[in-house]
Amino acid sequence: MAWLEYLLPLIFLAPLGATAVVVLALRNLHDARVRSPFDAHTLREPGQALRDRLDRAFSSLFLNGALGPIVVLAPLVYGMGRMLFSYHQNWLEWAIYGLLCSGLVLLFCFLLMRDFQRITRLKLGLACELAVGQELERLIHPEAHPYFVFHDIPSDTFTIDHVAVTPYGVFVIETRARTHPLDANGNPQRIVAVERERLRFPGWSERQPLRKTRQASGWMRQWLGRECGVEVPVRGVLVLPGWEIDLEHPPSDLLIVNGEGLAKLLAESRLGKFDDAAHDRVTHALTRRAALLDGRRRERPSI
Repeated sequence: MAWLEYLLPLIFLAPLGATAVVVLALRNLHDARVRSPFDAHTLREPGQALRDRLDRAFSSLFLNGALGPIVVLAPLVYGMGRMLFSYHQNWLEWAIYGLLCSGLVLLFCFLLMRDFQRITRLKLGLACELAVGQELERLIHPEAHPYFVFHDIPSDTFTIDHVAVTPYGVFVIETRARTHPLDANGNPQRIVAVERERLRFPGWSERQPLRKTRQASGWMRQWLGRECGVEVPVRGVLVLPGWEIDLEHPPSDLLIVNGEGLAKLLAESRLGKFDDAAHDRVTHALTRRAALLDGRRRERPSI
């Protein structure tokens, strides 16, 4: 029976299959989320959304690094089994096994490089968000002074990095991490020119950060108006940690800063009329909204 020549070599794949099962069972080993012992909700810190994405990136790196050798060896092991049970050696078949192994090696090398670059970008973004969050914590004074800071507030389609509530308005804060390019002498270029619709970095320009900050502040203004029944003064803030901001033609509806002295800037900014009753309704609404993210994370575990 010729079909046995193709079926029996599968026996040699059993150890590789068992190892793959163990790897899949351990894929969530790098899960740094901590839940509260009081209500089982996930404890959130500044940049928690990026922390979760970083956990998933490390999980992907673990899977690709551990499953890669197993998958690459599978055609080779199967081909060795075929050599034992086959009566006639078909060199074209062995060449196909070799090409398949080579293709799988290239595929997993690409996946590992992608995971490494993704983790590098996420770690840079997390470092910037932590720096901004630490600066915002300076806003929080004793209870007699109603300053509140919320992190990772979910909107309908995206997550807002930070929201600061002061006695004079609500600030929607977006953080963007960008690496500094080097000049011909190897010195980092740190100056970014701000225009109304774009940011001009050394060597490239971007419109999306300004557009995203406007989108976040607009959504927050409309949502608070529906939730609180009053018009709430809201302003967007874009933070570019580590950059020197050159305000050539600054937008009138946004604040563009590098994060230094951010707490003092927000505490001194007066956006408009914002009485105590509206202030309390805003903080209660944001507290309820922040709790939605915990529910979404429980419904969508990391993979």
